[in-house]
Formats: sequence, structure tokens, C-alpha cells
Amino acid sequence: MPVTTIAGRGIHVDDEGFLTVYDEWDPDLAKQLAAQIGIDLTDAHVKVIDFLRADYATQGETATLRRVSMLGGIPTKELFTLFPKKPAKKMAYIAGLPKPHGCV
Repeated sequence: MPVTTIAGRGIHVDDEGFLTVYDEWDPDLAKQLAAQIGIDLTDAHVKVIDFLRADYATQGETATLRRVSMLGGIPTKELFTLFPKKPAKKMAYIAGLPKPHGCV
């Protein structure tokens, strides 16, 4: 399992850069991860990230866009606005979660 350095600390990641250790994530790391992909986190982004992390803790897998929209109450169109181009991958990356199933 590769280790990369982000914000001065070692973080375990997979070959695509997704975090592999749930507990290594924190809100400060989320800001760093978001900045790496050109996203400036707002409260709207944080709401999505918080939903994803809570859902992952209970479900054991990263939520799909449909699940975030249906259960998180965030319209799909808003998800595409907040996380342009490949929102599911970007949301999972910033949330420190594995890439969602069905995400190519």
C-alpha cells in the first residue's frame, strides 16, 4: 500500500491516490485534497462530504451519486455543480474514501 505525503504527514493511498485508511482523514486534509483537484471547499461541499463519511461508516462502501441525492437530499445537478466532471470520484477523494463501485 503506497504512502504519500500530504500537508507534511504520511497518508496511505491506493494506486489512484484514494485514501485507504479511514481514520487518517480529517477536515484539514479534506481542504488539502480538494485544493489538489481545484476545488475550494464551501459549506455545501462539507455537507456532502459529511454525508459520505457517515454513510460509509454504516454501509462499509462509498455511496453512489444516486444514494447521495436520494438519502442525502442533495440534487444530482447540485452535485455536478459542486464537483464538476466525475463528481462521484471527486467527492470520494476529498472525503478520504475508496472510489465508488461503478466509477470507471
